[in-house]
Amino acid sequence: MLLAEDLALLLTDDESGRPTTSGQRVDLALAGGVLLELLTTGRVAIAGPKHPAGKDRVVVLDASATGDPILDEALRRVAEKPRKARDVLPKLTKDLRPALLDRLTKQGLLRPEESKILGLFPTRAYLPADAGYERSIRAAVHDVIVVGRTPTEREVAVISVLQGVDQVPRVLGDVGVPKRELRRRAKALAQGEAIGDAVRQAIQAMDAAMTAVIVATTAATAGGSG
Repeated sequence: MLLAEDLALLLTDDESGRPTTSGQRVDLALAGGVLLELLTTGRVAIAGPKHPAGKDRVVVLDASATGDPILDEALRRVAEKPRKARDVLPKLTKDLRPALLDRLTKQGLLRPEESKILGLFPTRAYLPADAGYERSIRAAVHDVIVVGRTPTEREVAVISVLQGVDQVPRVLGDVGVPKRELRRRAKALAQGEAIGDAVRQAIQAMDAAMTAVIVATTAATAGGSG
């Protein structure tokens, strides 16, 4: 399973079958999961100050096929030209969520449910078909953040992306810990000793990129409505 697949399950409400937050934030989180997977597996990297592509640009280190069509398409888009992570993310969002939801449906983890808004406009929700795998991800997030278990690098990656779109409290639900404290613990994970320097740098770059895109989009929306 890809990081983005885990995130797609966690960011789809089990009762309504719809995103737990705005579509834009979900799309950014899924794109973040894909880019983080490429970063942590050494397919791409964040360029240093002396790199010919330019500091903080995402560059391809290994363009060979990954065997996964979603990652391969992401690699192709990253390779178009060096961009900062905040500029790469929007490029990766195109068609990503439908592709992930379709794949999770084919894997038997989700089931689509068709309906119409006001009886006229068709819409689709994705409800759990086999919730066992999703429960295991939620349990892992709970154990790491609430219980304090030492996380794996993959768990840190998932939690960090969720934190980037402020969905950790929503994913955990009522666990007897204030939301502010849950956010603090999630944020601290990306700076902890449970992960290596490369993964830590990748997560920090992703967090900054998601924040930059969300802030820029919010400002543009506010300006357009003013």
